[in-house]
Amino acid sequence: MPTPESISLAQIRESFYVAVVCDVLDQLGYRHQSPRIAWRQVTGSKLLAGRCKTTLWVDMAHEDPQPYALELQAVDSCRPDDVIIAAAAGSMRSGIWGELLTQAAMNRGCVGALVDGAVRDVAKMATMGFACWARGTSPYDSLHRQRVVDIDVPVEVGGVVFPPGALVLADTDGVVVVPPEVEPEVLARAWEKIHAENEVRDAIRQGMKATDAFAKYGVL
Repeated sequence: MPTPESISLAQIRESFYVAVVCDVLDQLGYRHQSPRIAWRQVTGSKLLAGRCKTTLWVDMAHEDPQPYALELQAVDSCRPDDVIIAAAAGSMRSGIWGELLTQAAMNRGCVGALVDGAVRDVAKMATMGFACWARGTSPYDSLHRQRVVDIDVPVEVGGVVFPPGALVLADTDGVVVVPPEVEPEVLARAWEKIHAENEVRDAIRQGMKATDAFAKYGVL
């Protein structure tokens, strides 16, 4: 088994899934690391895994004196394997993420976006192979409707805190963020559980009863 330090993002994307990470976090007493909001996977089909690049958004009802300033700064400061976290308190006032920001972020190595609000240009993002989760869509531009007021700070989405740089995963089941202080243990335990579940799955496929499989392997 690899050490936690040697488990790469490539291996996480290949083998991990959100539910198994949630199970491990439950075992460690971290029972609220997946926001209970109505995420919609608007683009992408595989597991998204990367590091939180956080942005804090607010609604506005006046003319923005510095349009797009901090959101462009956030995008231009992305690093490889970053995932944009757009904490917009579920606002559907405008599509705060779209094609042009996607292209600029991808140029910096960003691999996806998790938007607690609306996005737009979905068809174009899909052709770019960019992974995006959101509350929904809106054709409106964010100009004079919403703006970023801070970047690279802890942000809250659905009652869950997303620290900058924390490991975040998303798939069709939802989203989970791993607190940095327990990341090595989470990775180690998740790796073990994934391979244990593979044994259980094979045993059940071969006809073993679920009760017997749980009694033997202790995994379900």
